[in-house]
Amino acid sequence: MVVSADLRLVRLLQLASPALPVGAFSYSQGLEAAVESGIIRDAASAQGWIADVLAFSTARAEAPGLLRLAEAWRASDWQGVERWNDVVLATREAAELRAESVQMGYSLRRLLISLAGFDAAGLAHLESMDEPAFPTAFSFVASQWNIAPREALLAYLWSWLENQVMAALKAVPLGQTDGQRILFALGETLPVLVDSALAMADDELGSFAPGLALAASRHETQYSRLFRS
Repeated sequence: MVVSADLRLVRLLQLASPALPVGAFSYSQGLEAAVESGIIRDAASAQGWIADVLAFSTARAEAPGLLRLAEAWRASDWQGVERWNDVVLATREAAELRAESVQMGYSLRRLLISLAGFDAAGLAHLESMDEPAFPTAFSFVASQWNIAPREALLAYLWSWLENQVMAALKAVPLGQTDGQRILFALGETLPVLVDSALAMADDELGSFAPGLALAASRHETQYSRLFRS
């Protein structure tokens, strides 16, 4: 598909938009459990939690996984797609985290089926997958719209960051200005994290965030909650 530079930007904004109907707003990825346990109490502790999850989990697992998935999609390497989809799902250390990625991947795939202009063979393979992770579906769209991997990953991480901040606004709760300060501060870290993901070797890929895994696991039995993870 031939897409102009302006249209690529428009499509990228659409892909990263909170209006994308994949249900991202309904997940906190363990943040709500961290609030319940008192780890997150205010804007400063919320920013610290989100920064750590971003640096030690999302940017080290989903981010390099997404890059490899995008490369596999561009090369029509279906075995590579399957392999890296499995790796990304394996980095989701709690049942709710895994279910979140699968549900969002399924929802994005369902949306794509209703749109036009995608490579038939690639879309057919995406449709054939039992459990496409969200980065798998996201990278498929980015590759189809000729969005450069670096730009796609920046948008993916920004979308993740925005969803985490929105969860903090509801769960802590925080004010809108606090949320914008967090976005402003952590947004500056995204280019460095993308560079790190681009330089990462295959055997370096993996999350190391035991606090996140514990919080996400505790959320599964949390009595009162707003979010699904």
